[in-house]
Formats: sequence, structure tokens, C-alpha cells
Amino acid sequence: MPVLPSLLEYTHPALAELLAGMGHKAYRATQLQEWIWKHRATDFEQMLNLPPALRQELAARFTLRPLNVVEVNQSTTGSTRKFLSRMQDGHLVESVIIPAAVGQGGAHSERLTLCVSSQVGCAFGCKFCASGLLGFTRNLTASEILAQIVAAEEISGERIDNLVFMGMGEPLANIDNLLTALDVIMDQRALNIGARHITISTSGNVPGLRRLAEYGKPLRLAVSLHGARDEVRSQVMPVNKKWPLSQLVPALEEWNRCSKHKITFEYILIEGVNAMLPEAPRLAALARKLNAKVNLIPYNTVEGLPWVRPTEANCRAFCRALINAGIPVTMRYEKGHDINAACGQLRLRRETQA
Repeated sequence: MPVLPSLLEYTHPALAELLAGMGHKAYRATQLQEWIWKHRATDFEQMLNLPPALRQELAARFTLRPLNVVEVNQSTTGSTRKFLSRMQDGHLVESVIIPAAVGQGGAHSERLTLCVSSQVGCAFGCKFCASGLLGFTRNLTASEILAQIVAAEEISGERIDNLVFMGMGEPLANIDNLLTALDVIMDQRALNIGARHITISTSGNVPGLRRLAEYGKPLRLAVSLHGARDEVRSQVMPVNKKWPLSQLVPALEEWNRCSKHKITFEYILIEGVNAMLPEAPRLAALARKLNAKVNLIPYNTVEGLPWVRPTEANCRAFCRALINAGIPVTMRYEKGHDINAACGQLRLRRETQA
């Protein structure tokens, strides 16, 4: 079966240009975009206000769904759902639907969040992550990124209104396709998700970070830090050898100059690596320098990796040290631990069993 390009990644001007090249009027682009995003058509034959000849030509050249969902797992402790999707070439990626959370004072957030993947596998090889255990295969196309959002809304029956690019892969290593997808995500005639509801996570890809800053949209940024000094960070983040903190910090200062949102430092607490109390003031100093908030995450066990989750008392002591230093900090206990919700675990299990 041939791999067909998808129309999901086409903006309205791109659709108009495509249809003009096929000899059709510009208003057909509006009709086609409405079928794709308003009506969520899965087949070109559903598009009854398009001429039959156009529907046939589009069906021969394009697809509307560049992936198929092959497995959905729901947490027994909540409504977190992880789903595994197969691309047209057979490769697997995973995404996680994260329910709204109850915040401080019992306030309830209505946001439904999707954790989106940007690559098949990952080349960055973070030592605590399952995504890179099978290596890097390829970048996802913009359409494959967008199709995860469409699939999540079909699975949940609800609108996804918050996106975090924290799934499989390094988003900024796939910056061209990421930016194309973001154009459609923020388009009011397409997914219409505002920039402030989109978080891009990076392990520290400095050139990609600068490209994202140049993009000029008020996106949120999360940095997988996991170490406030090179000696610690390099133990678990090989990317730190290519772009050490001496290069990452100036790039983040540049980001701060063009963004109104605080940077979030993601910091996975790993026993014997970065969860020792002497590391807390170092992390606090870096967060203060960059006006960042810190998201602490006790290590989520991954089969086949040697790392150990710290005790609850250790995690809380580390958190208190940051609070006492005046740093905004949250402790995030992962949702969906029982369904292997950490990046890459479901794909790893499926691939190793095949």
C-alpha cells in the first residue's frame, strides 16, 4: 500500500494553491478545510459539495488519516489514556490524554491535555527515558503530529485544548515539521488552540530553541534540565555534551527576552544522581537566574533501566529546599503509572514483543 501525503498539514493558503493547480476555484479551499476540521471527514466521498472528479483526484493523491490507532490503555486510577498509533509505513508512536486536574483550594481545571510525540524514537538518548531505547527512526511529518490530536479527540469524545510536546522524540530536532503543525494548530479555521495553551519541551537543542524564539509566538517552554551543573546533567543527558549549560543558558536568556511566560525546568528526581540535597541550591540559583519555575518529577520506573526512584521523604525535602529558596515549584506525580505512561514505554513493549 503506497504512503500518501496527508492534507492535515495544509493551511488555507496552501489548500487554495493546491486546488488552483488542479484547476479549481479558490472557494473550494474553504469547503475542503471545513470538511477536514469542522466536520472531521474521514473519507473524501463524504465531501458532497465538492465535484465528484475533484473528490476522486484528491482520494488518489492524498489521505485524511495518516495513522491508525492500534491500542488504547486507560489508567485504573484515573482517566489518563495512552494510545499507540501505527503510521502508514508501519512505525509506532504513542500519545497520552491527560485529564483535567484539581488544583490548589480545590479549583478544577477543565483543560484536557494531550502529550504529543514528534519523532519515531529519539536520537538524544536521555538515560532515564524509554523513547530512545530502540534508537531514532525518523521525524514525524506535520500531518502525523496533527493526526494525534484528531485521534485523541475521537478517543475522548472531547476537545483537546492544551498541548504538551513532551512525548516521544525531541520536538526541536524536528523543527520544520513542528512549526508547520503549529501553524495549523493555532489556525482559527483548523484546531484553534491558542499559543498559551501549547508547551514545547526540549532536552536542550540550542539551535532549535533559537529557531523557536524566531517563530515569535507566545508559546510556553519546558526544559528537561535534570541537573543544574554539567557534571550531573551529563550523567543522564548526553545532549549536554554537545550543548552544555554554558550554551544552553544564554539561549534561554534570549528566549526570556522575547517571551512573557516563565520557563519551566523539568527535573526528574533520581536517587544517587540528582536528588541529593546539595543539588537543590544549585538548581535554585539557576532557576533564579532565568526566572524559571521548577517541576519536580519523582523518577518513573522503566524496565531495563538502572535508575531508582527516591523515597517520598527525600523528594519532599528537595522540594522544601527549593521553596525555602523562593523558587516556584510543583511536585508532579505521574498520572497513568499503571499503563506505562512514561514516554516510549508502550511502544517499547509492543516492539520488543513483536
